[in-house]
Amino acid sequence: MTISQNLDHIHPQIPASVRLVAVSKQMPVEAIKEAYDAGIRDFAESRLQEGLEKQAQLQEYNDICWHFIGHLQTNKAKKVLEHFHWIHSVDSLNLAQRLDELAAKSSIYPQVCLQVKILPDPNKYGWQVTELWEDLPKLEALQHLKIEGLMTILPLGLSEKDCLETFGKTRELAKTITEKSSLKLEHLSMGMSNDYLLAIQKGATMIRLGRIIFGDRN
Repeated sequence: MTISQNLDHIHPQIPASVRLVAVSKQMPVEAIKEAYDAGIRDFAESRLQEGLEKQAQLQEYNDICWHFIGHLQTNKAKKVLEHFHWIHSVDSLNLAQRLDELAAKSSIYPQVCLQVKILPDPNKYGWQVTELWEDLPKLEALQHLKIEGLMTILPLGLSEKDCLETFGKTRELAKTITEKSSLKLEHLSMGMSNDYLLAIQKGATMIRLGRIIFGDRN
């Protein structure tokens, strides 16, 4: 199936309120162009250099919204800030504070999600729930980051029931933080190729789809 055919299959399953972000990491520029021609405007990369190279080749596609979804080291924060509209993977207070400091100097105010681990997972970055509550006052004090929501990636091998439960807990966490703090967490970046329909059931506002659009990566 072509990228366009894959998208024709996916689109009817996604409510208008959910933003489809095409994860184009490790995919060639030609694949991005094909997805663009099929109507996609949101693309996600997880490595800075790869993302910058693609952006340089796609300068005429100036209505693309670029999302950064990979682990971000603080020494690369400035470049990501300058070249991506959304950062889904703000996974520590140190990184959030660094981005806030850079935003203050550059007058670039990125939209970000805080990456959380509802379930313990040594293979993922992000706050555990108790850690996020501890850091919340310092996150509230940041003046230049637009903290828009939460992002989560589920551990591998969960049952459908556990996936639904974990996505539901992510939604409830965002709701509780919004009620009890000055942050307004209106976005939930959750759901990938194997679990996006479950994430949508539990309130995802952004889903990150790669393989199901582009096919298997090398």
